[in-house]
Amino acid sequence: MSAPQLTARAYHGHAHDGTPRDKVTLGYDARFLRRKVLTCDSGARLLVDLPQTTSLDHGGVLHLEGGGEVLVVAAPEPLLEVRASSLNRVAWHIGNRHTPCQIEASRLLIQRDHVIKAMLAHLGAEVLEVTEPFTPEGGAYGHGRTHAHEHGHTHHTGAGHAHDHGPRHDK
Repeated sequence: MSAPQLTARAYHGHAHDGTPRDKVTLGYDARFLRRKVLTCDSGARLLVDLPQTTSLDHGGVLHLEGGGEVLVVAAPEPLLEVRASSLNRVAWHIGNRHTPCQIEASRLLIQRDHVIKAMLAHLGAEVLEVTEPFTPEGGAYGHGRTHAHEHGHTHHTGAGHAHDHGPRHDK
């Protein structure tokens, strides 16, 4: 027996019409999509067909054709918890590497990366492996995400090497 279908299509939004019909629990990378079949927590399958690639926010909803909503929930995933006496300095180094980061008052959360982990330890940060939902800060241009190679500037990485990120948004 196949899982029931909620709808043929859904679109992203933030307003709630009441109690969602279902929820879909997705990790950070899976919450960035345009067209994809998702499996809701109930087992129902849902075709998401958005007009452009979109970052689905934790707590946001997918509006169903014909009415109703599906709640978007951030799934627990393997992360690094970062604590330091100079958290601002550590946050700067993380941001300078275009690493998505969840910023809290006493800690930062980032996706697991052994190179970044070693850099943070070298900076004197305490780095622990944790498993939690990941809801990092959005991008500076209102796109909801930071992407290392899509925001329009050039990096000079030393040894005469530079790479360009395409047209600037501020021209």
